[in-house]
Amino acid sequence: MPKVSVIMGIYNCGATLQEALDSLYAQTFQDFEIILCDDGSTDNTYEVAYKNKQSHPSIILLQNERNLGLNQTLNNCLAVAKGTYIARMDGDDRSLPTRFAQEVQFLDEHPEYAIVSGPMNYFDEKGIFRSGKGRGEVKPLDFVKGSPFCHAPCMVRREAYMKVGGYSVGRRLLRAEDYHLWFKMYAAGFKGYNMTEPIYEMRDDRDAYKRRTWQGRFNNFYVRSIGYRMLKLPFYYQIYALRPIVVGLLPQSIYRFFHNR
Repeated sequence: MPKVSVIMGIYNCGATLQEALDSLYAQTFQDFEIILCDDGSTDNTYEVAYKNKQSHPSIILLQNERNLGLNQTLNNCLAVAKGTYIARMDGDDRSLPTRFAQEVQFLDEHPEYAIVSGPMNYFDEKGIFRSGKGRGEVKPLDFVKGSPFCHAPCMVRREAYMKVGGYSVGRRLLRAEDYHLWFKMYAAGFKGYNMTEPIYEMRDDRDAYKRRTWQGRFNNFYVRSIGYRMLKLPFYYQIYALRPIVVGLLPQSIYRFFHNR
């Protein structure tokens, strides 16, 4: 049985998937399986995944008959995962070589935590343009600021996923499925920790904010609103649930100024 199961929902990432998988093959910790689930891609994503499966017996390849969204796709991966720890990975990003080693060691040595994640480097065709910082243990009030963990670099104890039933599925949770997952886990009594230095590299661009939709902002508002109640935060914190709506109303020049910082 592998120590770690890596779950990847892949969709139209044929141009970047090989680089993402190569970053896993280069990990200093190697006791893991990779579970890929193609979510109805219309490019060559499945073909790239299948080619890798042919040469890497640790890969399990699934395919949805149609596009179902990330939450259901990740649940399909969880259904066959065997690892003690569950790691996430996206098909257009890169894990730094010691990511798994650091996360496994942390969870092995700190049984009081069920979730470990870390900050990310953001890169585009010109290279890394921004790096995040982690701040240690995540407290319930940290949820008010936004999703407290980066989703793609996370590693989670299998029991925590099982206790909360995996990812909740619904149109109002799309693009906020990870935020909702953390609310569920904390409401169930689990807690997590953010490493201080980047362990992952996210493919992004300096104008990514332009692709954020109003539906995504409303979904984030909805998840915040119900999540604060799940954590039994005082009612007045509900005002912070409006943040994604307010931010969407800001002129682009002002938003860009704060986003880049």
